[in-house]
Amino acid sequence: MTIYLATDHAGFELKEKIKKILIEQCYDVIDCGPDHVDKDDDYPDFISKAARLVAKKPESRGIIFGGSGQGEAMVANRVTGVRATVWYGGSMDIIKLSRDHNDANMLSIGARFVTEPEMLEAIKLWLATPFSNAERHLRRINKF
Repeated sequence: MTIYLATDHAGFELKEKIKKILIEQCYDVIDCGPDHVDKDDDYPDFISKAARLVAKKPESRGIIFGGSGQGEAMVANRVTGVRATVWYGGSMDIIKLSRDHNDANMLSIGARFVTEPEMLEAIKLWLATPFSNAERHLRRINKF
């Protein structure tokens, strides 16, 4: 599976950590940037690139980071075919339901609100959880 990564300056450190781990786990990882920390970066440039690539490759996923993850998800969800969910800690049920019910293909993580171990657990669960393919969920997703 191809996984596209992107971030703003607040999530840069977590992006770099998960990139290394995913590569070690034999995922095909494409880093859409940035390649260095710049507090004045314009995260929509990086996030929209990742979102467009996920939309073109339905079997792929995207993991994006931001301070809260909110703005990043808003940018990603403007791309037709993207279903980005936001997670900034708390219940792992949100992670599971985003895949099981909504077939989320992008995960936006609020880097200022999660620890590295929490992030790793969430990503592992998100990547492992399949979409249910239940008729009611398919019907709803098709109305997006």
